[in-house]
Formats: sequence, structure tokens, C-alpha cells
Amino acid sequence: MIDCHVHLWDPAHGFGWIRPDSPHHRPFTASDLEQSGRDSGELAGRAVLVEASRGDDGETAALRALRLRRPDLVAGYVANLHVHGEQGPDRFRTLLDAWGDSRPNGMRLGGATWARTPGPARTLVPVLAETGLALELNLYRGAFTAAAEAAERHPGLTVVVDHLGNAPHLDADATDDATDWRRDLERAAACPNVLVKISGLLTQQHGVAPHRVAGLVRDVVDTLGADRCLVGSDWPICLPRGSRADSLNLSLAGLDRLTADERARALHTNAVRAYGLNR
Repeated sequence: MIDCHVHLWDPAHGFGWIRPDSPHHRPFTASDLEQSGRDSGELAGRAVLVEASRGDDGETAALRALRLRRPDLVAGYVANLHVHGEQGPDRFRTLLDAWGDSRPNGMRLGGATWARTPGPARTLVPVLAETGLALELNLYRGAFTAAAEAAERHPGLTVVVDHLGNAPHLDADATDDATDWRRDLERAAACPNVLVKISGLLTQQHGVAPHRVAGLVRDVVDTLGADRCLVGSDWPICLPRGSRADSLNLSLAGLDRLTADERARALHTNAVRAYGLNR
């Protein structure tokens, strides 16, 4: 399979969101990622690296360099759109052209809501549509609606929604949030160029019985279809709650009703198509 959501970082080079007392406050390197793959047995194959808010465009350069150096480990990478916003669309397009085949496979935009993402970064979205790069969204609220709106504005744009659109915790007393999330999911279902990552569940649904998490995943898969689903571990974010294999297994539990062909697409083929990977 292709693990569509892993991170690497070194707090010595930025990543100010990582608190000094956090178990994440240490370097996570390509060697660590490789070891986590060995520990996962046959479950984890190559990975898509996803930016981790280092805070500058040096992170893009570092991800690109690793992709070139370790194609056996890294299938592709998703860079941070925020840090390129001030360049403007023309300079950003020129940069992508200069990178050629080593350009990012997607660019991520994050924030509390779409409206609270940086305006300059949003001006680059049309360039992603023109150049065939995926737009990846990690929004606390309204991710599926924002994805649908972007997909409708740019029919040629692939939009990937992280972490099941940050679904509300299943044990939380948040009926309104769950209703809004379900409405947004159904809105996104009408847009064939919106995909979702089944990822982050070990952290976001911590404490929820695995069979209930699997039910949540089945609901999303049934609504969007197997051809619009990707799977990711969210390693090493997941580590305080479990291993990379634990995280992947929790995501995979909700795919139990898929046919062998549908499962193969969710675990590999969809990623190749969404990110323009070579295999």
C-alpha cells in the first residue's frame, strides 16, 4: 500500500507548534520512517510525505530533496501552500516549472476554517488546477464544504480532505457538530474531484471503541465511494496513542466490506491517480 500521510521534522529547524514537553519534540528522520515500515511488516509500503508546518519554504526544499534521494521510501510529497503565498501566482508557477518532475505532488492549506487560511495562499489555488497538483485541506471545521466549493470553482482540480474532514469525536456531546459534518460530507459527495484521507483516527478518535471508528469509516466510504478514498497513518503524530501499524489497522478496519479490487484502489491506485505518482 501507499501510506498517504506521514510527517518528518526536526524541532531544531522550526516547527514551533511542537511543545518542548511533547513526545513529538525530537527529530523524526527518514531512518525512523524506514524503521517504522519494517516494524509494520507488509502493512506499510512507500509513503507520501506531508508538510508539518515548519514555517518556511525550506521545508519544501527538504521534502523535495528526500523524495529525490529516497524514491524507494518516498512515493511523493505534499508541501505547505502558506509559505509560498507571498510569491504570488506568477512566481509560484515559475517555481513549479523549474522543479519539473520533482515538484510537489500536492500543496496543503490549513486553518480553523477556509476563511481563516491566508489570503495570499488561496490565490495560488488556480495555479494548482492549471498544473495538475492536488490541493490538500486540513481545516478544523467545514473541510468538506470548502473542498466542494474549490472543486466546483476548478473542475480540473483534485482536492484531498485530510483526516475524514476532522470528524467530531464520536463520544463527544456535539450533536450540532456531527450534523454539520454529515451535511458537509454529503455536499462533497456531489463533487467527483474531492477525495478523503482515512487518517488521523488513532489520535482524533482516541478512546472510541474500534468497531465504532470502523463504522465511521464505512459511512464515509459508502458516501463517497471507494475510488475517492486514500489511507494514511499520520505517523509520527499517532505515536502517543500507538504505532504506525496500529494507526493503519484502525483506518483499514472500516474497509472490510470492500471487494479485493476496491480495496486495492483505496490502498494504492487512488493515491497514484490523485498525486500523479509514478507507481
